[in-house]
Amino acid sequence: MSSTVGAVVLAAGESSRMGRPKPLLPLDGETFLTHLLAQIDASRVARTVIVLGYRPEVVLDALPQIAPRSVVNANYSLGQLSSLHVGLDAIGDVDAVLMCLADHPFVTAAVIDALIAEQERTGCPIVVPTYCNLRGHPTLFARSVLAELRAAPLDQGARVVVRAHAAELVELPVEDPGVIADVDTPEEYAEWLARWTARRAHMP
Repeated sequence: MSSTVGAVVLAAGESSRMGRPKPLLPLDGETFLTHLLAQIDASRVARTVIVLGYRPEVVLDALPQIAPRSVVNANYSLGQLSSLHVGLDAIGDVDAVLMCLADHPFVTAAVIDALIAEQERTGCPIVVPTYCNLRGHPTLFARSVLAELRAAPLDQGARVVVRAHAAELVELPVEDPGVIADVDTPEEYAEWLARWTARRAHMP
């Protein structure tokens, strides 16, 4: 049976190591955030909530079209899980939640749909994509663990729930390095942008 999946995009951080807002970094004539949203919208995800935090007006002024789907975490300084809680409050009733990070923009709709299909096939509580045996993002959480995410200590983040379900968690190997593309610094941005450009050049 087809499930209803919501996506929570976490874009609340200060981008302190980057020196400018990571959601607004250029990518293929778009921004990190709009590129990621386009892939989510092209997938089976039914609804999306974007969680802003640090200086939300900067992102909203640059991307006014995301305002209807955006919420603000006033307590973003408490960590990533606090933003996920805000997103879970806003997403409504869904069968599963895809946790996406704005600084992991190289995710494709194909990977997202593969995660959803794997959760439906196995009934597992958590699905994590892997590339070359490295775990990446986004992570798909089934409805059965959402209450645990809400109850998890803010200083430990979602990983405490992932660890609690280590025996049931499914790792889904994908042939897409974008799932491990973590962009925190200008150097990482330049590196992954070059890898993305080279990869795009070889796509049909």
